[in-house]
Amino acid sequence: MNPAAQYREVQRASSNDCIAQHADLVRRIAHHMAARLPASVEIDDLIQAGMMGLLEASRSYDADQGASFETYASIRIRGSMIDEIRRGDWVPRSVHRRAREAAGTIRRLEQASGRAASATEVAEAMDIPLPEYMRLIEDASRGQVLSLESRIEDQGELDTPASGGPTPQQMLERSQFGAELGKAIAQLPEREQLVLSLYYEQELNLKEIGAVLGVSESRVCQIHGQATLRLRGRLKIFEAADAGLEEP
Repeated sequence: MNPAAQYREVQRASSNDCIAQHADLVRRIAHHMAARLPASVEIDDLIQAGMMGLLEASRSYDADQGASFETYASIRIRGSMIDEIRRGDWVPRSVHRRAREAAGTIRRLEQASGRAASATEVAEAMDIPLPEYMRLIEDASRGQVLSLESRIEDQGELDTPASGGPTPQQMLERSQFGAELGKAIAQLPEREQLVLSLYYEQELNLKEIGAVLGVSESRVCQIHGQATLRLRGRLKIFEAADAGLEEP
């Protein structure tokens, strides 16, 4: 076997070992993500996409950049799953449009009153029944994987083909967005802050959060949706991206 073939063989063996060691990480992320997606999204598709992200991470990881492999791989795995969902285009444009409309209404109400707008106030301002608004925010919550999480991913991907690490510009964008997001979350109502913390930091799914709070999974979905709509209304980062989701 020539040296080039030997090197490829070593690379393949290393990648296979990495996938075997971290397959549970891929499955955990896939199940966590699937918990807030429609049933039409196949978890096996997410796992397959996540495995590709894990494989890419094993090839491009650079320990000198400071992040642990699991942290680095988690970002690449989620990014691959989000890309797969984007390709599937499962979120109707009408959901994006109505979510954007609700976020804009929340922003106007809160700027006028200086406090968090209630669901009743938003429904009245949109001239729709409260039950319809609650369904709207549930739909919005189901679509946030392509909104809040993908914006977080997009604000400074942790690798570049050349170095395997972030560029100074990416680091600045991630830092700026992180500061803006943290400030916006700190201004949310307490229960909405708690749901986001349990969901994104503790990585509990909606059913698990419901058990913690003593409410139904549907209610958690509504709280999550309301929180993310507030963030959409408060964070400028969503404006340009949402503009591309106009329904023809």
